[in-house]
Amino acid sequence: MTRLMLGRTLERICKAVLLLCLVHFLIMMILYFDVYSQRFDIFSRFNNGRNSSSSRTHPLYNLSRPNATFAGYLSTADHVASARPEANITPTAKPVPPCPEVPPGLVGRLLIEFSSVMTLERVQKENPNVTEGGRYSPPDCRAKQKVAIIIPFRHRDNHLKYWLHYLHPILRRQKIDYGIYIINQLGEDTFNRAKLLNIGYVEALKEADYDCFIFSDVDLIPMDDRNLYHCYDQPRHFAIAMDKFGFRLPYAGYFGGVSGLSKKQFLKINGFPNEYWGWGGEDDDIYNRITLNGMKVSRPDVRIGRYRMIKHERDKHNEPNPQRFNKIQNTKNTMKRDGISSLTYRVVEVKKYPLYTNISVEIGKPPPRPLKG
Repeated sequence: MTRLMLGRTLERICKAVLLLCLVHFLIMMILYFDVYSQRFDIFSRFNNGRNSSSSRTHPLYNLSRPNATFAGYLSTADHVASARPEANITPTAKPVPPCPEVPPGLVGRLLIEFSSVMTLERVQKENPNVTEGGRYSPPDCRAKQKVAIIIPFRHRDNHLKYWLHYLHPILRRQKIDYGIYIINQLGEDTFNRAKLLNIGYVEALKEADYDCFIFSDVDLIPMDDRNLYHCYDQPRHFAIAMDKFGFRLPYAGYFGGVSGLSKKQFLKINGFPNEYWGWGGEDDDIYNRITLNGMKVSRPDVRIGRYRMIKHERDKHNEPNPQRFNKIQNTKNTMKRDGISSLTYRVVEVKKYPLYTNISVEIGKPPPRPLKG
């Protein structure tokens, strides 16, 4: 009886071993044919490559370049391979994907300093992909908006170098399709920031079909590249925490420094006022225009909307405007007749530099102030 049970047990073990061997054999056959097909495919491609070209070096990539990487080589090779036409096959362009809402190359908080010597030649070398006139489009994705960055300007060449040094890399990491426009007020009459911004809007649209406009002072540098320079559902105030204000919003209605409006939002408020000559008041008027037209100001988180200001003395011919408080109180009455619809100026020169477009303009003179008493 014991021998019979032992025999049956051995028989079951043998059957299990045979079944296991059969499964192992089937797996080996599947793997064998799979590897064979891959080798045959590689051999075919190798022969085709030898027939089409005797050179083994990639035609559009040189691994000896200082900035070359193997990952970049692979991505370039994939692009070229997909673009190389086969016999009797019409090549099709690979669709460019939309840029991500949050670009992966952002670094967050930035160290901003103004002690090192800055030159335009250095900035140009740092940004070889920026084209004439300060234009840039991300090469690997399609930006949602086309952004014009407009800077009111006069006698701030040193500030401009630092601004370009920091902003070009930030904007490229943000995957922004942008152009930079310096609106230079000629002459030594009283400065008019808001009117220059209106001019920048009009002149930028002559260059490209922009749908977003960022208005920035030349002495303000963002301290975090997560503060994305594009337009939002509501008018955007970017510079909400400047170092000169202790990194706090000075008051709830503050809209100065750096702001952004879409084309639709800008036209809805009739642009910016043209009658604020001298320092102050125009940003409060713009805030009033936004709220009076049923919109709200959007802002980034206070930890992201931090800015450093380049310290400087108050510009000559940009003294505080003594009429600004009276004008701010009358925005409701003046915004329909004073703005982009009433803008007058004369363009003297448009010059495209490697890092920006300079537009020099004559904007007229302020009206004589009423006599006191």
